[in-house]
Amino acid sequence: MLESSYGLTFFLKTPKKKTNLRYVYVRVTVDGIPKETSTKRKWDMQRWDQQAERAIGSKEDAKTLNFFLDCMVTKINQCKTDLMYADQTVTSQKIMDFIKGKTVPKNKVLQEFQAHNDEMLALVPKEYATGTHERFVTARSHVKEFMKYKYNVDDMEFRELNFEFVKDYEFYLKTVRSCSNNTALKYISNFKKIVLRAIDRNIIPADPFKRFKGKKTPPNKKPLTAEELYIIENKNFSTARLAVVRDVFVFQCYTGLAYIDIFQLRRDEIKKGIDGELWIMSDRQKTGSDTNIPLLPKAIEIIEKYRDNPICLSRGSVLPVSSNQKMNAYLKEVGDLCGIASTLNTHKARRTFGSTVTLNNDVPINVVKEMLGHKSVKQTEEYAITEQRTIGRKMNELKNKLATQAAGQPEDDLSILERLTREVEALKKRISVHDQGITV
Repeated sequence: MLESSYGLTFFLKTPKKKTNLRYVYVRVTVDGIPKETSTKRKWDMQRWDQQAERAIGSKEDAKTLNFFLDCMVTKINQCKTDLMYADQTVTSQKIMDFIKGKTVPKNKVLQEFQAHNDEMLALVPKEYATGTHERFVTARSHVKEFMKYKYNVDDMEFRELNFEFVKDYEFYLKTVRSCSNNTALKYISNFKKIVLRAIDRNIIPADPFKRFKGKKTPPNKKPLTAEELYIIENKNFSTARLAVVRDVFVFQCYTGLAYIDIFQLRRDEIKKGIDGELWIMSDRQKTGSDTNIPLLPKAIEIIEKYRDNPICLSRGSVLPVSSNQKMNAYLKEVGDLCGIASTLNTHKARRTFGSTVTLNNDVPINVVKEMLGHKSVKQTEEYAITEQRTIGRKMNELKNKLATQAAGQPEDDLSILERLTREVEALKKRISVHDQGITV
């Protein structure tokens, strides 16, 4: 921000004791407000030209002092330019702080990244999940390795970041780190959060991500079909280890709980609802939102099966859930033994609940949203992959209604016909959601 008036003056300060040797002072005046300080240099008043504000003569000592003062002028003017470039108000105090070396140190990217991660860690588990903090630790590690790989430096100042840095980082993640498109964009999104934080704190004036556009690849995260779920439910395993993992997975399929929520599910969170039936009433760890899920018979059956399990009794948990890593590893074995073509993991169970178990059985999407603990229907729509047979069933219902109308039957079913038409259109819309890319 440009100042209204600006002045820079060098002068000899009159000492308390009478002497010709005096300190050279610099005075900066901005908008009528003066600030002054010593340059820590002394000079003979007999060899000083106040009009020129420089030492008199061609001797080496005079040349040295004048060169020093000229350099000060250049640096002060650069400071003034930097303040204007950063869209900050130019004041005499800011310039004087610069002269005295009191300016804020140049903020480094990785230092700020670490500060952010430390603050996040302090809020685990109150506001953040442990996994969220770990992802940001990994994201910082990738940025650090990229700086070393591309620039051979241990850290960089925010002012050195630009659009080229962001594009090169994306290329590095996809090539050197072999990240998929969506994974690379996730790491970039984590990094962008740190940059936006720096912008909010006036550390960096411009956003290097402003021109960056990343488009997510629509994920192929199909749920299990009803037939596949039936096969898994009824498979007999020779090892207890796989049977337990299967039961936990099936429980997820009938409740929609995420891995961390089923791992932490306690017996006191199984309660009777207003309808007199058993419900899960708890908070999702990821969002902190309320989770209220009526228990289906299959889920209740699994709860009863492990009521006296030693692990459950010692932990006070509903099910003997292993670590997420082990669960996913064992689920691959379960999938192979059951002849399931797609890869089984704990999140596929949540998607199966959201589509195959609920939406495909005419549970309204707003109800499914509440049970999944989503904050918006848009999140739930990503789970809403409708089975072919459900579309066929709805279309057959529509055909029957149309045939009834054509046969001259009473038209009191018109409202039902309209409802079925809307439902079919909604099903088509859910399918089309998964063919669109998501921009980040």
